[in-house]
Amino acid sequence: MDRISTRRMFSGYLSGAKELMSHKNILNKINVFPVPDSDTGTNLFSTMKSVLQDASYHESTQITLHSIAESALKGARGNSGIIFAQYLYGLSMETANEAYLTLQNFVVANQKAVKYAFDAVAQPVHGTILTVIQKWAESLQSWHKTSSDFEEVLIRAHIDLENAVSQTTKQLKVLKQNHVVDSGAKGFALFIKGFIDHLQSGKEEIPFVDDYSFEEDPVIETPLHHFQEITFRYCSEAIIEGANLCLQTVRKDCANLGDSLIVAGGTHKIHAHIHTNEPQVFFKQMSHYGKISYQKIDDMKMQMNVATHQKYPIALVTDTIADIPQSFIDDHQIHVIPLHVFLGEENYIDRFSIRTNQILDYMDQNSVLPTSAQPDYKDIENTFRFLSTYYSSILVLTVSSKLSGTHSIISTVAKDISSNTLQIHVMDSKLNAAAQGLMVMKCVDYLQKGLSIDQIKEKIQNHIQRTKILVHVKSIDNMIKSGRLSHRMGSIAKAFHLRPIVTLDADGKGTLDGIAFKDKQSQKKILRHVQKTMKNFTIEDYAVVHANNLVEAQNMALELEKLVGKPPLFIEEISPITAISAGDGAVAVSYTWNETKESTQ
Repeated sequence: MDRISTRRMFSGYLSGAKELMSHKNILNKINVFPVPDSDTGTNLFSTMKSVLQDASYHESTQITLHSIAESALKGARGNSGIIFAQYLYGLSMETANEAYLTLQNFVVANQKAVKYAFDAVAQPVHGTILTVIQKWAESLQSWHKTSSDFEEVLIRAHIDLENAVSQTTKQLKVLKQNHVVDSGAKGFALFIKGFIDHLQSGKEEIPFVDDYSFEEDPVIETPLHHFQEITFRYCSEAIIEGANLCLQTVRKDCANLGDSLIVAGGTHKIHAHIHTNEPQVFFKQMSHYGKISYQKIDDMKMQMNVATHQKYPIALVTDTIADIPQSFIDDHQIHVIPLHVFLGEENYIDRFSIRTNQILDYMDQNSVLPTSAQPDYKDIENTFRFLSTYYSSILVLTVSSKLSGTHSIISTVAKDISSNTLQIHVMDSKLNAAAQGLMVMKCVDYLQKGLSIDQIKEKIQNHIQRTKILVHVKSIDNMIKSGRLSHRMGSIAKAFHLRPIVTLDADGKGTLDGIAFKDKQSQKKILRHVQKTMKNFTIEDYAVVHANNLVEAQNMALELEKLVGKPPLFIEEISPITAISAGDGAVAVSYTWNETKESTQ
């Protein structure tokens, strides 16, 4: 048989995707190149899941392959994911527009697709997925000279492909040091295996794409990760949509922004990937070419630390609304899921691709308030699936559900992917900003003490009830516009030109705690509030945060230190999203309290 039907080809590729996805854990474990961030399995899982969910069957082989390639490009993540997607794009561009796929066309299309894959990478490296894609194409051509049977040629070429995968250990020094094959190369071989297995089964029907009941590979011993210094911390990606896009131009303009640059896609959609220390610069450059429809940032330093020096048996996750010093995040392996910010139609990642001062400048120059959006489902899922390689329990502490849909979407994802081997616990902090950050730090205290996840949840629920945030804002307009404060309460404050002190009620909803006529009076009221609390309770911890107002924040911290008798845990700038409602110059105090002996007698 020298040809297969389009339906059989389509169902074969979906089977290949599922075969690859079922080996996510092992691909993560052996991922040591280009950096040991151990997420290749997660990235390829995302790429293949997008194919399963979004690709559609058409009578035309070329149109079907184009749908597969577009879906892969949309969901692709990481070096291997984007290279894989570009290989599929090359296949779709070089396949005949027929109702079947001939062996001859398949062999030729694979040869030409190799160039697409190599051209996507600024600095191709042998011993990776690129090498085995090339070997696959060469072997198909070689065996086609001796046979015209589609299945026979595929089977023989797959043997060569597996050998090529095993040879990657000898081609890259870091793979040899760790005694592993390249994870992206292994993923490609698994995809081809699933494709061939389906063809051999003789089945024509399309696999049930929503069936994720397959068994994942068993956990293997983690390779000895030889130390690699990460030069560029953030794996950053953007999908740009527009007209007459040029891959070569993007590749040239971004060449000096980092390394591991990959630019895939075509003239109307480009998926760009880079390792960089300045993701905001990379995204700004991308915005020059067209509309950025998707942004992604992975912290490779954090991923590598989890893979090589896991600190706690439970993964701790929060969102970018929580104010926590970056050094604390790094030291205690806290995973942060970002919300998104929209300046008009431009999409930014909270804290990572946009800073608080940029938000404040934008609001100063534009009458329309920036808008925020909850985290992307796929980003949340990818975070959880990466963590599932190394943890069986995940604790997530979110911003108040009354202020954002973040808690809801994270809970949905957690419910969708939790299993007998992965328990995800999502808690509503009913707080935000520094108050939320204090609760995350409390979680770390209990992790260090070895408490179980149920014990931590019980204690944190108790702490939430004994945590307060007080925000001195210079203008209440943004809080009203963003819905953080009701129009009724806001209108009263505005009518009398008052300086409001904003807090959160027991349910985590914004409300007024007090009012003042001047800034200094407002700050004194906050201090008196703390002093009043101290009459019956002991201030356990506190923190001060601000929106472009470090001087006042430091002065507030000094006054609080006189009252409390110890310095704040931290002084930080609030997140860009929080700055939208708080406005320029806002200063917030958050604290937790304990009952004194006298009050409990």
